[in-house]
Amino acid sequence: MPHARATHLNRRGLLAAGGALGLGAALAACGDDKGKGGGSGNGTKGSASGPWSFKDDRGTTVKLDKVPADIVAFTGVGAALYDYGIQVKGVFGPTRTKDGEPDVQAGDMDISKVTVLGNAWGQFNIEKYASLAPDVLITTMFDDAGTLWYVPEESGKKIAQLAPSVGISVYDRQLTQPLQRMWDLAASLGADMKAAKVTDAKKRFEAAAARLRAAAKARPGIKVLAGSASDQLFYVSGTNLSVDLEYFKALGVDFVEPPESAKKQGGGWYEPLSWENVDKYRADIIMMDDRSSAIQPADITKPTWKKLPAVKAGQVIARSPEPILSYDKCVPLLTSLAEALEKAKKVS
Repeated sequence: MPHARATHLNRRGLLAAGGALGLGAALAACGDDKGKGGGSGNGTKGSASGPWSFKDDRGTTVKLDKVPADIVAFTGVGAALYDYGIQVKGVFGPTRTKDGEPDVQAGDMDISKVTVLGNAWGQFNIEKYASLAPDVLITTMFDDAGTLWYVPEESGKKIAQLAPSVGISVYDRQLTQPLQRMWDLAASLGADMKAAKVTDAKKRFEAAAARLRAAAKARPGIKVLAGSASDQLFYVSGTNLSVDLEYFKALGVDFVEPPESAKKQGGGWYEPLSWENVDKYRADIIMMDDRSSAIQPADITKPTWKKLPAVKAGQVIARSPEPILSYDKCVPLLTSLAEALEKAKKVS
């Protein structure tokens, strides 16, 4: 979310702020079926020519006379579907950087081939959306209330009148569950899930998960902190809401865990710290929010940051708080953390 630091601290604003999700926390235990709708094929039905239906993570079933062809999606969702061979028509959310390059959340999509309805928090051009004659809108959800991510609340009713919506939950569950749900959705939209590129990516994900589990087991004393930087504050994520961190935690990674009382200001996702107190927690590896809404490690000039043991040791890696939900894009997330654990020196 490029520079989506919301000035109002409702839950969605907190998540949009680089720290919230960026430092967000994690999900329930591996087989937990919170939020419903999770297994292979669950809630999906359709063929290239026949009627289509999909039951999303709100429990809402969308039914159409044919498989959607004109799809509008949150940028990260569009990127995930692209990896499965599904091209969306329009996107909303972080798509272009200030330099006009593809945002990290755009993945491998050719952004010149999609209509961008809004590039930042609160932006959604309804007129452009209507002109696309969308069959369906697809996005993620970061709460248990079914709130559609990056769909402005003030214009949500108007948007809903133009096309049905599908929400994939990335709240309070492990990464593997929304990955499977996106797989199911892509299959329902006509993607070839037996294509070598697709099946190979899933195998690589499974191998990367096994590597991370082994690395965590071999380095039990290595402490990992998930952080995000803004000009005024440094955010330390907990591990009880975010899909990536809770999955890594389930694989054995030992994370810094701010107390619940400290995360209240961050809606339960994170603890905000002043830069003077950035050394409150001791860590051997720091994972930093890679979204364009956050200041990247190379651009942090705060002296207190540069004095952190993990920073001095060069043990800082990227984290994707809003992972693109394709197996291909999630492999590097597992691999980079596994490599960091394997090579890390104990500095805390």
